[in-house]
This record gives sequence, structure tokens and C-alpha cells, in this order.
Amino acid sequence: MKKQDTFDQHDDGQSSAATGVPVQVTAEGRTRNEVARLLLEQGPMTAVAVAEQLGISPTAVRRHLDVLLADAEAETREAPRRGPRGRGRPAKLFLLTEQGRARFGHAYDDLAVAAVRFLAEHAGDDAVRAFAESRVAALVEPYRDSVTSEAAPASRAEALATALTREGYAASTRQVGAGEQLCQHHCPVAHVAAEFPQLCEAETEAFAKLLGTHVQRLATIARGDAACTTHVPADKPGDEARSPNGGTTA
Repeated sequence: MKKQDTFDQHDDGQSSAATGVPVQVTAEGRTRNEVARLLLEQGPMTAVAVAEQLGISPTAVRRHLDVLLADAEAETREAPRRGPRGRGRPAKLFLLTEQGRARFGHAYDDLAVAAVRFLAEHAGDDAVRAFAESRVAALVEPYRDSVTSEAAPASRAEALATALTREGYAASTRQVGAGEQLCQHHCPVAHVAAEFPQLCEAETEAFAKLLGTHVQRLATIARGDAACTTHVPADKPGDEARSPNGGTTA
């Protein structure tokens, strides 16, 4: 940590000279955590977009982003261009790294990975699969009524996102084409799932059963993506896809 030999400044550029008390630990740390949380929940984002969301200056946001970059808690990528190629550099998008996500709850990762490895070595893959199914069932079952009480797939997906957010997954939904995308911007078990994809597979199957429709996992944090993204089609819950001969497909 840097030695503080002068008064620190608030995000608006004002110092704490009135009180003579450095504010780095309180205001600075709190705001940086808010910047990181916004990247977690809505990233990748530009510095300007972060500033607009938090109501502080882009200069202050860039200062916090520079610290996150220096600490390897954030990284950048170029924003996709829209329309004709103009002059100047493309805008930078900021997103959290795995290390940055760790500030929101990766405690006991090493222990969890070791435990599942032990299970796999001594009881086999079937035991790992059973564990994964049991874990996700415990995660979603308390919210079954609140999700299944919704009739429309989009409403069910939104209710599931609310439930997942309560469990620490920072989830949201958005309409994409003829369906919804369920996005989990944080995964407390990403390190374990990176080695044991059975956790992701069991989660996807549980979502399909809870939503009453086939879903497709498009991306996962465990594979290095920015979020876990699941496509939920606009079919009515419980409907099955019809095959050309009038039967049903799995």
C-alpha cells in the first residue's frame, strides 16, 4: 500500500483538509469496489459508461480503473466498431479478470477443488456428477415456486435471474432475438467448474427443468468468458419441439 504523506482526494477532486483525516480507506476503497462491482454485473464497459452509472467524473473512474489494471484485477479490449470506420482509436472496454472477480467471493477455492478431486479419484466421475446435481438442486429448489408461477418464458428467466442474484451470481436477463439471454456475471465456483465441467452441465440441465423449456449454454466464466450466458427460447414452458413427422424431439 502506498504511504500517505498528503491528504487524499475525493472523487470530485476535493481533499479532506477540513477534517485532516485521509479518506483513502473509506471513500476511495468504497468507490473502487463500486467500479469493480459494476464491471462484474454489466461489463465489459467503457470508462465513460461506468462514470455515468456511478454519477462520478470519467477522470475519477479512470483513476480507479488504472489501479484495477495495475493490480491485474481488470483488463481491456477494443470496443467493436459500429458504422463507418472513423478517425481515432477505438474505445476501450474494461472487464474484470478472474483475480478481480475473486474480491467478490472465491474463498476456499483451493479447498473446494481438492475436495472434488478427491471425490473423483476415490468414487469416480458418477460421484462428481451426482455431487454437481445435488449442489445445483439445493441452489434452485428454494425458488422453484417463484419461478414456475410465471407463465411466460421471459418472466421465468427474469425470476430465475433474481434468485441467482440472491445467491451471489449477479444475474440479469435481456431479450435477444426470439428469446432471452440469462447472464450470470459472477460464478462463486468458477475455479472448480474450470476443472470439473459437470458443475456447469448440471446447472444448465437444472435451468431447463425449472424454466420448462430447452436452454442452451453459450458461454461460461469457467471457460474464460466474461459471463455465463444461457439462451432461453421464447417457446411456452413445457412445449416440446415438433419433428417433421409429427413426433417430438428430445
